[in-house]
Amino acid sequence: MKENARSKEGRGWGITWSGVRKYIAHGRAVQRLAARCGWYPAARYTNLRDIRKVTFRKVGFLDIHWKQYNFKRHLESVRDALPLITVARDIESIWDTDTILREAEALARYAKLVVIVPKDRRLARKLDVLIPREYLLGYSVPTSYGGTSIAPERFTRPVHLLGGRPDVQRRLGALMPVVSLDCNRFTVDAMFGKYFDGQGFRRHPRGGYERCLTDSIRNIDGLWLDYRRASPAMET
Repeated sequence: MKENARSKEGRGWGITWSGVRKYIAHGRAVQRLAARCGWYPAARYTNLRDIRKVTFRKVGFLDIHWKQYNFKRHLESVRDALPLITVARDIESIWDTDTILREAEALARYAKLVVIVPKDRRLARKLDVLIPREYLLGYSVPTSYGGTSIAPERFTRPVHLLGGRPDVQRRLGALMPVVSLDCNRFTVDAMFGKYFDGQGFRRHPRGGYERCLTDSIRNIDGLWLDYRRASPAMET
């Protein structure tokens, strides 16, 4: 496969920002609050109503309904929403790779960046051979619902972190070059008066849903403040 030269900051992948770009999928009120803190909107392709009154085109992240994936509906939503980033369905079997890459090629007509999520362990040593370098790699942060079982160290080119706890996301950032992530976990804890304090979740000393959200976002931002995403693959 022909390799193209890439810059240190990942511009060869179409990444024009520095640092880590953060996304949140939630209702309009929470998205607007997050936007004031520099975060960007996200939504599933099955739930575009949450982004009707926020700026989404060319900046947003369009996620998938991975348990009941419908490529036709996903493609229609990408065409209508024109996100900056969308994600193709997970590669849970190496034998589905070619089919999913064809789907990703179609999605790329309407999204600047497409994320490929390798989950089959047989892909571990073949990520740069089987997955064209124009795609971001996606790493599904392990939770009780599942996650990527391939070793993080195998991800040596720009990565989007999908879901999970913010502290776990940051630890993964030390093992792979993260350029973007989506994080919604803290919105659930905020409903119970808890917030992310930079290390874990605990009860907020003053309480209040919006205060929990705001302080969680500020502390998540703090985790990534001095992050450098250099890796050998990004400097070739």
